[in-house]
Amino acid sequence: MMKFSIVIPCYKSSNTLIELKNRLIDVITPLSADFEIILVNDGSPDDDWEIISNMAKNDSRIKGINFSRNFGQHYAISAGLEIAKGEWIVVMDGDLQDRPEEIANLYKKSQEGYDLVTAKRVLRKDAYIKKMFSKLFYWLFGYLTNTKYDNTVANFGIYHQKVIHALIQMKDKIRVFPILIQWVGFKGTSIEVVHNKRQNGVSAYTYKTLFTLAFDIIVSFSNKPLMLMVRLGIVISILSFFVGIYYIYSYLEGEILILGFASIIISIWLLSGLIILFLGVLGIYLGKVFDASKDRPTYIIKEKLN
Repeated sequence: MMKFSIVIPCYKSSNTLIELKNRLIDVITPLSADFEIILVNDGSPDDDWEIISNMAKNDSRIKGINFSRNFGQHYAISAGLEIAKGEWIVVMDGDLQDRPEEIANLYKKSQEGYDLVTAKRVLRKDAYIKKMFSKLFYWLFGYLTNTKYDNTVANFGIYHQKVIHALIQMKDKIRVFPILIQWVGFKGTSIEVVHNKRQNGVSAYTYKTLFTLAFDIIVSFSNKPLMLMVRLGIVISILSFFVGIYYIYSYLEGEILILGFASIIISIWLLSGLIILFLGVLGIYLGKVFDASKDRPTYIIKEKLN
């Protein structure tokens, strides 16, 4: 069995791919000469695929996958994992923020009896707003799913083949690698690593994209919002009952001759808004069921190399 597979999703990574490949070879070769580097071009508008093609022609250890269009980073990771043959599989980004030199440390830690070792970015070299958004998302996601997630851990890590095999069996349409990895279990740990600044360009994840992705993840992995709506509906019903009793009592005591216009309008607007909100959330869940029923592939491969 091949010793190592390194899976790398690529999007606007043309400026870093050659350096990344060279540094990976320097790091992996002392550990084992039997390895493969799987580069997945996620429909990049740059010349990522041309660079991958040239590297693959000169080195059979470089394997390329080219998507028909942009499907997203986590789907690119899934495509790479599908063909990975290594006993140990490394997943990392292609922008050199994940340092290839940390792979040796991750592997060393795995030899202490762990099935997976993730990289903990204690000092993340990302924008402050992005770090705060990440922390808020994982807190909210943990609350809605009754789990705990570490916002300093992303895709970078080393995983035994049996962990990846279990992950591939999952048929979720919304693929988020760190969340799926935690769900499958196995014995794991994390180590602190150095996180580099982005060398070129900006992240492909805009704040709008991040918000949309976060919303899709929460709806796909948790039905707790539905339970929260039920609880809120019960609370409002109880409050409405006691308010109604109060108004009836006040009317019988002669304290109220004409019911107030303001209270009626406020009640109508409040309850109408809540009803529309609840229907909207229900519609979103039904939409996800509809999308799943179509059973479309999560990605389409245009071509492969090696």
